[in-house]
Amino acid sequence: MGKELPYILQFYDREVALLISNKYGYPIMDAYRKFLFSKTYQMLSNPELEMWEFSPAGIFDMWEAERVTGEPRNSLYLRRD
Repeated sequence: MGKELPYILQFYDREVALLISNKYGYPIMDAYRKFLFSKTYQMLSNPELEMWEFSPAGIFDMWEAERVTGEPRNSLYLRRD
């Protein structure tokens, strides 16, 4: 998985940053920064968690949960409430 991870992250970087930019009106580079410096991104970049099974919308939901509550694990995608 080592060689594939950078390509997978590039995909999520682009897609999630676009979702953030579109919803919150941030310039795209600000949206990238907000995502890249989040706990959500730390989790996504951890190969042991295998979070690439989630769609970009699911990762975005985790990022939003982190933004609101401070914890990406509060996302409905993870809690399955």
